[in-house]
Amino acid sequence: MQQLTIVTTGGTIDKVYFDDKSDYQIGSPQIGDILQQLGVAFRFDVIPILRKDSLHVTDEDRALIRSTIEAQPHRHVLVTHGTDTMVETARVLAGIPGKVIVLTGALNPARFQGSDAVFNIGCAVGAVQTLLDGVYIAMNGLVWHPDAVRKNRDANRFEAV
Repeated sequence: MQQLTIVTTGGTIDKVYFDDKSDYQIGSPQIGDILQQLGVAFRFDVIPILRKDSLHVTDEDRALIRSTIEAQPHRHVLVTHGTDTMVETARVLAGIPGKVIVLTGALNPARFQGSDAVFNIGCAVGAVQTLLDGVYIAMNGLVWHPDAVRKNRDANRFEAV
């Protein structure tokens, strides 16, 4: 992989908490800084298109995500996305030809100590380089087809359907 295109949509990975009530805002994308700090050996570009909690992602937003990915010249695409509706968005991205698309996110903001963000990003970067064309979800150290995974909100993890 020479070039990775990263499309960011918001979600917990980019949340910034700012008061005692745990109110938050979606901040700027964290993934570019994370990859630079890790000293990755590939080029990447970050395309921020949304700053939304995934519970607020609409069908129109999903169409924008799809058209943005379709317009990219590079084969390898990583999408950061909120975890609550990541599976739904992944299903909308199915069938884009000539692309390996991996969605990932975090159950805790990237800015928090002990966040799963860096681990999930690393897993997604490894996956996007080795998988066949298609759409996948990389969370909790595993990679799934979108039709074979769900978020278990009670356990706060992804698991096989």
